[in-house]
Amino acid sequence: MTSLVQQAAAHWRFVAPLLNAPESEEDYDALVEALDEVLALTGDDEEHPLASLASHMGDLIEEYDNAHRPMPEVRGADMLRHLMQWHGLDQSSLPEVGTQSVISEILSGKRHLNVRQIKALTQHFGLPADLFLD
Repeated sequence: MTSLVQQAAAHWRFVAPLLNAPESEEDYDALVEALDEVLALTGDDEEHPLASLASHMGDLIEEYDNAHRPMPEVRGADMLRHLMQWHGLDQSSLPEVGTQSVISEILSGKRHLNVRQIKALTQHFGLPADLFLD
């Protein structure tokens, strides 16, 4: 056995839980907690020795989420409503999107967001346009 394999074998019981896909909610929660700890160590340093581990763990968590927690389809109007509530905005707070009555029609489903309005929302909230598409 090579030295690298010997080292891996000696420490495998400690490392394996960080590399294995979660099979239960308990596994998932443990992996999320471990990822938080790794990220606390690595910060934003992509050259940190544990950065690739953090990336792999994030991929495993994302795969579990996609398989067990699918995101529901969200209409553009629903996203707008949520963002307005989150930011404490009322229907007259987004004049670059439209008048209060236009915003009201969008939120009620009587009108769809158009390209100009979506562009204004992406600039206002700093979010990608696809979040506002129906």
